[in-house]
Amino acid sequence: MTLEPIVFLPGMMCDARVFEPQIIALGRERAVTVAPITVGDSIETIAQGLLAQLPEKFALVGLSMGGIVAMEILRRAPDRVSRIALLDTNPLAETPQSATIYEPWIIAARSGRLDDVLREMMRAEFLAQGPERMLVLNRFYAMAADQGAEVFVRQARALQRRRDLQSALRRCKCPALIMCGAEDGLTPVKRHQFMAELIPYAELRIIEGAGHLPTWEQPDQVTDALRSWMGQPFVLTA
Repeated sequence: MTLEPIVFLPGMMCDARVFEPQIIALGRERAVTVAPITVGDSIETIAQGLLAQLPEKFALVGLSMGGIVAMEILRRAPDRVSRIALLDTNPLAETPQSATIYEPWIIAARSGRLDDVLREMMRAEFLAQGPERMLVLNRFYAMAADQGAEVFVRQARALQRRRDLQSALRRCKCPALIMCGAEDGLTPVKRHQFMAELIPYAELRIIEGAGHLPTWEQPDQVTDALRSWMGQPFVLTA
C-alpha cells in the first residue's frame, strides 16, 4: 500500500528547521515535503501557489501561520487534503484594531530593524517556562533572521488581510488533529478547543511543557500525536 505524503507548512518566519524532529522521524516511514509560505502577500495567493506544486492528495500539517495557509488550502481544495493537523494557529480574521499592530513592525523591518521586530513578535512568554525556553527562543530568532525583511513584510501583509476560516473547518470531512502547547501565550488553548468543536470528529491534543513552538519544545510528544493521526482511517464515522 502506498502511504500518503505529508506536507508541512512552517509558521511565520520559519522554514523546515521548525519541523526537523518530525521530518526525521516520520520521513523514515513515508514521503515528507516542506512547502514554503514565503511567496505572496495574501493567504489566498500563497495557498493557490502551493496547490499548483503539491501532490494530488496529501496529509497537511500547518503550524501557526502555516496552519492558516493549511485552512485556506482546505477551503479551496478539500478533496486533495486527506487529513489535516493544525498546530498553535488561529482560524479568525484580524480585527481592524489587531491588524494595525503589523504596521510599525513593517516600517521597522524595512528600515533595517528586523531583529528588533522579531523580538517583539516572538516573546519569551509565548513559550513554555523552563530551562530550554531561551534556547528555543534564540533558535527561532536565528531561523527568522535568515528569512529576511522582505519575507517578513509579505507575511505580515498576508496576516493583516486574512479571511475568517471557520466555515472551512465546519465543512472539514477528513481526519483532523488540533494541537496546542499547554503554555502557548500567543494562540491559547481555548482557541484550539473552539477549533476542535467546529470540526466533526476532530481530535484535540494539548502538549504539556510546550508553548507556541511545540515541535521544538516537546518534539517527541508532537511526533507521537502526528503518527497516531496518520494512522486514523480516511472515512470517519460516528
